[in-house]
Amino acid sequence: MDRTEIAAMDPLPSEATAFVERKLEDEHGYLSWLNTSVEVIERGRVVLSIPFDDKLTNADGRTIHGGVAATLIDTAGGVAQRTAFEDPLDGGVATVNLNANYLRPATGDLRAEAEVVRAGGSIGVSDMTVTTAGEREGADGGGDDGGEGADRSEVVVGQGSFRLFRE
Repeated sequence: MDRTEIAAMDPLPSEATAFVERKLEDEHGYLSWLNTSVEVIERGRVVLSIPFDDKLTNADGRTIHGGVAATLIDTAGGVAQRTAFEDPLDGGVATVNLNANYLRPATGDLRAEAEVVRAGGSIGVSDMTVTTAGEREGADGGGDDGGEGADRSEVVVGQGSFRLFRE
């Protein structure tokens, strides 16, 4: 099914949304440690975020390690695929292929948006984009705090293929 067919599905049940939030934000060891938040979860689209933290930076102490952004696109792309299941709590998703194109260093909070391109019988494809909010104070001499109103720059664009295990 494609984006149009997914958008025509009934809205996600509230228990599915709550389940995903709890799993990613509280129960998943690595994602919880990264302080991952679920901002949006709806049929065919997911938005996740990770706030800037010094523990996530490269040796320069200013730029976030690329693996954090890769984690975000992988997770967001897979969760987006789950939203195409009639019941997102049934079945599972596993990454088959992940492509990440790094465009510039990330120096602030990260935000990943994933959209389902297609969810077939056994394979699904998602497009993902990670943006960063402005420069942190002192990161480059800039004064933007990276907050909600800050300008966002694309730092990674990617696409993933996911094995869909429908029950």
